[in-house]
Amino acid sequence: MNEFRVPPGAAVLFVDMNSFFASCEQQDNYYLRGRPVAVCVYPSQFGCVIAPSIEAKKKGIKLGMRLNEAMRICPDLVPLPTNPEKYRDYHTKIIEILKRFSDQVIPRSIDEAVVILTNHRLIYHDLEKVASAIKKAIKQEVGDYLQCSIGIAPNAFLAKLGSDLIKPNGLTVITPDNIDLILSQLELVDLPGIATGMARRLQHSGIDSPLKLRYADPEFLRAACRSIIGWHWHLRLNFYEIDTEYTPAYKSMQAMRHLSRSQRQFPEVLEEILFMLCQTLERRMVKQNVFCKTAFFWAKYEEGRTYSDEMLFQMPIQDGVALFNLILKRAATKAQWQHSSESILNSGLVLIGVGVRHFIPDQLVQYQIFEDNVRKDKLRKVYYELRDKHGSRKIMRAAEVSDDPPVKDVIGFGSVKDMYSQNV
Repeated sequence: MNEFRVPPGAAVLFVDMNSFFASCEQQDNYYLRGRPVAVCVYPSQFGCVIAPSIEAKKKGIKLGMRLNEAMRICPDLVPLPTNPEKYRDYHTKIIEILKRFSDQVIPRSIDEAVVILTNHRLIYHDLEKVASAIKKAIKQEVGDYLQCSIGIAPNAFLAKLGSDLIKPNGLTVITPDNIDLILSQLELVDLPGIATGMARRLQHSGIDSPLKLRYADPEFLRAACRSIIGWHWHLRLNFYEIDTEYTPAYKSMQAMRHLSRSQRQFPEVLEEILFMLCQTLERRMVKQNVFCKTAFFWAKYEEGRTYSDEMLFQMPIQDGVALFNLILKRAATKAQWQHSSESILNSGLVLIGVGVRHFIPDQLVQYQIFEDNVRKDKLRKVYYELRDKHGSRKIMRAAEVSDDPPVKDVIGFGSVKDMYSQNV
């Protein structure tokens, strides 16, 4: 523990925008305010709710619900298609406001950010007033219907925990004086990052509450968690900071889509969706200047059946077209082995995903002596540089041109690395 020190006056704010996607829609459309709203990737009968509004949550609508079930629970629910460009624009405006309060702002996701005020304590004597000022600035300058919950603590983890305690529009301060009282009122799964599996593992070792977790011996926790993560829980709950280092690099990249009933009816549409997922991974690898040595593909079908495949490359790849062709070729080969005439891309498909991992920097890629891939790789990089400069709809591959693209632009809550990869 000697390597970690709590800085004197350590102060971190965690800003969590409440029901962000739905609130952005309500901000732009006055008619939607005060009504239960559900943002869906596809607002069809079996579409998935990805962002219920505050009003919808009060009526029992939850993230991940199928739209037909949500409408049964709340007949006056207003389903809306997702609008990623709008949410990115609001996110950017909010981050710009946060940067006025600190030069250390770390976006954690599209609707969350860490604001480090440790180096500004001589300016900000009352952190609750700072939090209130942030809330006021967002309402006045970004949108009067947008609300956020803010947690204040000596480290990012506890600030995140504080932001989760009161929603919507909450403000919670966690200090050495009140942390035991707060933890005594929570379950293990209430702590950010502890799911049911980890909770069971801790309970099996006799740690059945956040308070016991805080006071457990760190070496005992390491053994209970079977990894260094146990030590990390000890540090976090005792005010040490281990979560504010921003790392733009990926350990893996994934792109997946839930499929609407209409999309599943046409094999050529499913192939186009698979192609565009592979192109998404190509774009991310180009922007991160990496090639992958492993790729994986998975699919899920209506009856619950699944398909998965992992591909290891002797020569690292970055090209999305090559990845697409390889997936189809291997899938066809597997079908032959299993004496099946059914394609993996059929009408029963409900989810499709592609991923890559085991990256190496592009400068370290060694080409085979009789292949000239240098020119292709440079062209790929220039292509994405031009798209960034002139817009993704201005410069496109011929295969990407479509009046009605089958894969909608979507944005997730979990990461904003793509948005900041050019600036970090």
